[in-house]
Amino acid sequence: MLGWEFPPFISGGLGTACYGLTRAMDQLGVKVTFVLPTMVDNRYATHVKLLTPSSQSRQAGVAFSKLNKLKNVTFRTISSPLQPYSTPDVYQRQFEEALRQKQKMHGGNINLTSQSIGGIDYSGDMYAEVHRYAAIVAELAENEQFDVIHAHDWMTYPAGIVVAAMSGKPLIVHIHSTEFDRSGENVNQMIYDVEREGMHRADKIIAVSYFTHNIIINRYGISGEKIEVVHNGAEHNGNWSLPESNISKDEKIVLFLGRITMQKGPEYFLGAAKKVLEVMDNVKFVMAGSGNLMSKAVEMAAELGIGHKVLFTGFLHGEDVQKIYRMADLYVMPSVSEPFGIAPLEALHNDVPVIISKQSGVSEVLKHALKVDFWDINEIANKIIAVLKYPPLKITLQNHGNFEARRLRWKDSAEKCLKIYEETLEETLVAV
Repeated sequence: MLGWEFPPFISGGLGTACYGLTRAMDQLGVKVTFVLPTMVDNRYATHVKLLTPSSQSRQAGVAFSKLNKLKNVTFRTISSPLQPYSTPDVYQRQFEEALRQKQKMHGGNINLTSQSIGGIDYSGDMYAEVHRYAAIVAELAENEQFDVIHAHDWMTYPAGIVVAAMSGKPLIVHIHSTEFDRSGENVNQMIYDVEREGMHRADKIIAVSYFTHNIIINRYGISGEKIEVVHNGAEHNGNWSLPESNISKDEKIVLFLGRITMQKGPEYFLGAAKKVLEVMDNVKFVMAGSGNLMSKAVEMAAELGIGHKVLFTGFLHGEDVQKIYRMADLYVMPSVSEPFGIAPLEALHNDVPVIISKQSGVSEVLKHALKVDFWDINEIANKIIAVLKYPPLKITLQNHGNFEARRLRWKDSAEKCLKIYEETLEETLVAV
């Protein structure tokens, strides 16, 4: 399995999905070798034991670790500055910043044109780094035993293609998001080309929703017969023992939790907030997350005159996420294009009712959620007011929504993936 991120190295829904799916496969007795790129932070020294094998011909920084809770899962962590939800421009800025930090540590005696960080030669160009990473994965795969290659999202597709070609094993690509979801019509051509090649070269494609299934057909020219839909699941965290917040809350709290990017529709959340506050004053809007539109969102809140009613928390993880859910009266996801959307399920697991965009995959599996077009801020505001003002509506959405969310299990998703593996292997044998 080839992924971008995995706990504790996690920044979004992709890592949550990879963990949920892999953990369920582990419980089903499936042996998984999980490979991911990461620049390991010293903060995680207690979580991951790093061993660099002397047999590695390049200074690739391949790290081996095994998490005790996952008995059938082995991790191969390749040192690379590749990060989820990145773009070539962001990658280059991050890479240059890493070089500047290196120069600072060495008293300015390091040439910034060098491509070496920590003794490892990375590429300053994202496209080249993706292919450098693919070559190292192929080298690592020579010593692994496996039946199927399962690659998650675009950054791992070149690696999956190379490993499939050298091993003769079937390649399955898992689409959690497309470039059209992330960038709208302003797609990055390089990323689109990598995505398209990965989908065309794959033996089978797993889409996280029918919403994504249709994008793959219409935007990438893929036959529908090649695509299988496997909805995500969600972990129930209700048994976590967390201290209750001591904050005295006289105001209702409406929560936005996710990356603050074009895809997630933060401007529609704020536009609806303005309209709600014209009717109700005892409401506070919390935007939990980070992203390239963070500054713009702060400025927009100020321009709308609601800055005092909007709280920006920055990126939250672990217990902080659970605490913010416990404080919330309502969760709103106004995504412009959401392949699935795990956060609404997490909210429902925490008894928080949800309003979700119709332009989302999760809307396919939730009946007891209020659904809106992302652009309709009047309707979003009306539904927020209705939930906050009428307790019976809130209670109904909580109870029925929580029941629905509990039925969406990662075990079911993993079993569907295993069935796809078996069918793909059978088709490969027939073709041979």
